[in-house]
Amino acid sequence: MVFRIVIPDVEVITPIRDLRLSREDEIDYLTQKGVSRDWTKAAYSINKGLWGTSVGGRETLTSHEYLPESAWPTQLSKTEPEVIELEFVQGQLKGLNGESFENPVDAIRRLTAVASPFAVGRDIHVGDTIIGIKGRVGFEAPAPLISIKAHHTLEKHVLTEQQLYWKDQLANWYGSLLHKGQFLEPVMRDIETFLESTQEHVSGTVRVQLAPYRFHVLGIESKYDLMSNVFGSYGEMNKAWSGDDVRGFSKILSNQTMIHRKITELND
Repeated sequence: MVFRIVIPDVEVITPIRDLRLSREDEIDYLTQKGVSRDWTKAAYSINKGLWGTSVGGRETLTSHEYLPESAWPTQLSKTEPEVIELEFVQGQLKGLNGESFENPVDAIRRLTAVASPFAVGRDIHVGDTIIGIKGRVGFEAPAPLISIKAHHTLEKHVLTEQQLYWKDQLANWYGSLLHKGQFLEPVMRDIETFLESTQEHVSGTVRVQLAPYRFHVLGIESKYDLMSNVFGSYGEMNKAWSGDDVRGFSKILSNQTMIHRKITELND
């Protein structure tokens, strides 16, 4: 799709697709060209990348079976719970346990190394493919799952209700378009402008506890935390409004629904 958009007049040569080659045809071709190896098909297809490792096998072709322990690339090797601290700067992961990283990619790799021994970040994803069928695949992605959960918790503390709501809506839309190869669609730049704007105050530290096969967020610290006790503490006397303010607010907020109920009762 990128070639078609950027250089539409260039011929794209795709022999495996266009010639409809089978796995056996490909093996025969490679063998003839001197490529020698064990061509036995692996029980599981493992694809490793920065953002995680996917695992496909017999079980993921079904809708009810789960991958066995032996199928996961990283096995459990740490059993003693451990607390880690993630540092975010304007939405980007820039630190781990006091160590700073200029490039978030390095922080992601470091988090993967720290969390993988706990065998966290395992799951099976069910998604809709661009050709209209559903697909199921296992994945092992400790850094993404931990950092996304930690980042979202930080956002819940520093963003307003409306920022959180619209960011979730646009993020899902953006992800769907990206999955369908629409990265160059102009609206993507528009969404990115909004998403980047929301991250201005998403800075702070998030504490996460790691344990075998699981993790959970303990809490956050941020100078932009909207739970600031400057305006009062939960369960204590507030400093921003009075009881009279609340009484009037409740009347105004319920007014239209009250009128709706009265009109309905008079006419039904």
